[in-house]
Amino acid sequence: MNTEALPLQQETRQQDYKRRALDVFIHVGLVVLLATACLGILRPFVPLIAWGIVIAIATYPAYKRLRSWLGGRGVLAAVLCTMAFLALLIVPVILLAETMIESIGSLAAHLRDGSLSVPPPPDRIASWPIVGPPLHNAWNMAATNLSGLLKSMGPQLKPLLSWLVATSAGLGLTILQFVLSIIVAGVLLANSSGGVAVTRSLANRLFGAQGSEFQELAGATIRSVVNGIIGVAAIQTVAAGIGFLVVGIPGAGLWTLFFLIAAILQAGTIVLIPAVVYVFAIASTTKAVVFLIWCVVVGLMDNLLKPLLLGRGVPVPILVIFLGAIGGFLAIGIIGLFIGAVVLSVGYKLFLAWLEGPAAAEQGI
Repeated sequence: MNTEALPLQQETRQQDYKRRALDVFIHVGLVVLLATACLGILRPFVPLIAWGIVIAIATYPAYKRLRSWLGGRGVLAAVLCTMAFLALLIVPVILLAETMIESIGSLAAHLRDGSLSVPPPPDRIASWPIVGPPLHNAWNMAATNLSGLLKSMGPQLKPLLSWLVATSAGLGLTILQFVLSIIVAGVLLANSSGGVAVTRSLANRLFGAQGSEFQELAGATIRSVVNGIIGVAAIQTVAAGIGFLVVGIPGAGLWTLFFLIAAILQAGTIVLIPAVVYVFAIASTTKAVVFLIWCVVVGLMDNLLKPLLLGRGVPVPILVIFLGAIGGFLAIGIIGLFIGAVVLSVGYKLFLAWLEGPAAAEQGI
């Protein structure tokens, strides 16, 4: 054996390893650059696409039933689903906008002719513990000298007005975003067979033989969050809105919108408290007590319905889905309700598979 050739072979082998490492580094770098460029180009459309995917996945079972009723005409079923969702979004928005425009117009007219007034507070408010005296004094000042109260509170009201204007503009953009997302969801439903194939291929690529299981888990988790969080919030909002209308709270539509947002954030009771205080202040005791009982029922709906709907059909604990949804919302906004729940559910399943080892993989856990 030629001992002089060994150093030369080792040097050649080392140079070959360096070239391969350099090639891998260049290829990985190009892939990262390409992925970054693609994400940068698609970044303005990511919220639309994400919401479109969520809506399409949530409505896919209903879409399949409608498609079978229509004799397999998927495009027609997708168009009908899109129109139904647009109606569910646009009709309440129009009604709310009309209510707000009428309220703002009436307020502006009263301000122009100087007829804006506040009724005096009932005497019983002063006897309320803790909050009664200050509330009675502030209300009485508004009833006797409203212009003076507004002038004294001018510095505090100016930031609030600026916030209301900015929030109104943001709300308009959000509604437009949801309209476009519903259209995206309709397109995805019309091409659902191709979408299912792509997601299955991606899941198989990421999770191997368990890809189909994790694909079904992601879809079931999204539908669970829609039913358990947004669905429950919608049911509570309808009940709360009925209560606001029956007792005659001014701006009931706006109160209902605030309650819907708060209910999605799991804080709907916060909106009910000032409404109950207002009704106790202006209405009879019997009417106020009935409204209080109704508000208690609305608040307890969350505890009754959420265990029934959240996590239904998903092979992970309800607590995992709930923590993922709320944590995702706190981290990245309302779309995080779904992303957080899916990520935590998949992570939970992977963690169980890792704990069980090969036996879990054989059993498909």
